[in-house]
Amino acid sequence: MAEAAMSSDEAGHAHRKESFWALTLGSIGVVFGDIGTSPLYAMRVALDRAPAGGAAGEAAVLGVVSLITWALILIVTIKYVVFLLRADNKGEGGTLALMALAQRAIGHRSPWVFVIGVIGAALFYGDGVLTPAVSVMSAVEGLERAPGVGHLLHPFITPIAIAILAALFLVQSRGTASVGRFFGPVTLVWFATLGVLGLLHISDDPSIVRGLSPHYGAVFLATHGVLGLVILGGVFLAVTGAEALYADMGHFGKGPLRAAWALVVLPCLLLNYFGQGALVLAHPEARVNPFFEMIPEAAFWPVLLLATAATIIASQAVITGAFSVTQQAVQLGLFPRIDIRRTSETQAGQIFVPQVNIALLVGVLLLIFMFRNSTSLAAAYGIAVTGAMLVDTALFYVIIRYLWRRPLWQAAGAAAAFGVIDVIFVGANLLKIPDGAWAPLVLGAGLLVIMITWTRGTQTLAEKTRRDSVPMAELSEILRARGPHRVPGTAVFLTSDPEIAPVALMHNLKHNKVLHEKNIILSVNAMEIPRLRDEDRVRIEPIDDDFKKVIVSYGFMESPNIPKALGLCRKQGVKFDIMATSFFLGRRSVVPSPQSGMPLWQDKLFIFLMKNAANPTDFYRIPPGRVVELGTQVTV
Repeated sequence: MAEAAMSSDEAGHAHRKESFWALTLGSIGVVFGDIGTSPLYAMRVALDRAPAGGAAGEAAVLGVVSLITWALILIVTIKYVVFLLRADNKGEGGTLALMALAQRAIGHRSPWVFVIGVIGAALFYGDGVLTPAVSVMSAVEGLERAPGVGHLLHPFITPIAIAILAALFLVQSRGTASVGRFFGPVTLVWFATLGVLGLLHISDDPSIVRGLSPHYGAVFLATHGVLGLVILGGVFLAVTGAEALYADMGHFGKGPLRAAWALVVLPCLLLNYFGQGALVLAHPEARVNPFFEMIPEAAFWPVLLLATAATIIASQAVITGAFSVTQQAVQLGLFPRIDIRRTSETQAGQIFVPQVNIALLVGVLLLIFMFRNSTSLAAAYGIAVTGAMLVDTALFYVIIRYLWRRPLWQAAGAAAAFGVIDVIFVGANLLKIPDGAWAPLVLGAGLLVIMITWTRGTQTLAEKTRRDSVPMAELSEILRARGPHRVPGTAVFLTSDPEIAPVALMHNLKHNKVLHEKNIILSVNAMEIPRLRDEDRVRIEPIDDDFKKVIVSYGFMESPNIPKALGLCRKQGVKFDIMATSFFLGRRSVVPSPQSGMPLWQDKLFIFLMKNAANPTDFYRIPPGRVVELGTQVTV
């Protein structure tokens, strides 16, 4: 028996070990694709304006390699891998998850925490548009270096990049489950290729190992003034994608992410950057495109195809990340209801958001037509990511101070240490605004206006509805004194505030003059945690013999399903026959008002967003044949 128990324990340990390494491999494909494609363009962009040739050229190469090395160590390894991965919201990460966690840590809804989180979410979309464009263009531009035929392929680079990106967005509706199985192995081969290419070229000038010292980076920045900051903006491209570590924590867990970074990703990236640096030291003309100059002629086409596959995977990860952030934003009340479709019956995280997919595709194509090449695109890249990282640092202060209950000096010291680095990189990337960095800022500002308008508009509408409505307790007394005609069945009235009588209920009593035998006042509550257990999903509170209040709660990573939630009420003694239940929805026709508290243009934007929000019947998965809509006109 002891032997059997021992073998069972060993089997369980082996299974856990196998799962750990499977998650580690999966994280290499999904999480690290973006940062793994940075070697295609980061060194080239950083050296573009640096001095070339002689002692100044050598100092520039060593300075850039040193800055890239320590950016990877300080920002990715220490800030994200060591510290921020500890700040998880029930296992989930990302700016909005961090914002929700910070709000919960403070104990109330803090306006400045809310605004900072919204800014971070808006900037994420700027990154989401630029990553596919700059990554795929960088890989396809390698065709210019194709042995013997590069000059013939130059006119086809932009059409090929557009075709790849269009195909990528068009297949999103099919889901990523089948393709996702190959992400990890392909990206693992890509990182191995990066490491091998770097090893092959470090011998070109072994003195490149001096770049391990932060001295060369510090001296380079100190002696080059504004030019040093411009080059630092290029250096930052080496760490874009670091925020994905935190955002995708819920999919893989901290352990696999840390193992993948320490054992595979970081070593291979450093080897490749040092190999590029050694190549440029030995052959200064290679600085024009050092990555593709590293590739032996016999291996050019396989490496080019592998690089293209890696950029597609990196783009896929950003696109699906945008879908997840949108779902979180809708659940947290930052966006109007939007059509969110599940592409997998088993994986909750696999979703497709048609409107976001179209918007990203249009944005990516516009950027390619505007900037034409990866060098110009890279000039626009980075500002959104640095801003999002600064937001993470600000929210991390709240976590240290209020959730982990550390002294003020510890919280301020940790936030200041990371904040100084973030501010320096933000400043360096702000210098790129004339070169195109305005594009993600404009996009982020537009999304920020939309989120703030929607939040203020819904709050204003809720306050007005509350002022003009009858409390449920008061309505219950009125109906007890003078009851209307009763009809069989169950009526479910959806409302955002279960304490007041829903508009649909009041209209039903006023115009139809009837009341069902059973009446449910149903409210859907968005929680600031990722997911809830089914046991915590539904709360039932009796009002009187005629009415029951049902509050259905969902986490910000979940999609509402009202019929399924009502099925859980059976365990609490309330049974629903869906074919004998009518769902009453209040349809509000909103008109602008100069006394609403918002400018007239914001009123009109809010009304536009309301009109284009997803139908609540579809959003809440209510059977269309059981829905009755009753409308009213209100002003905001």
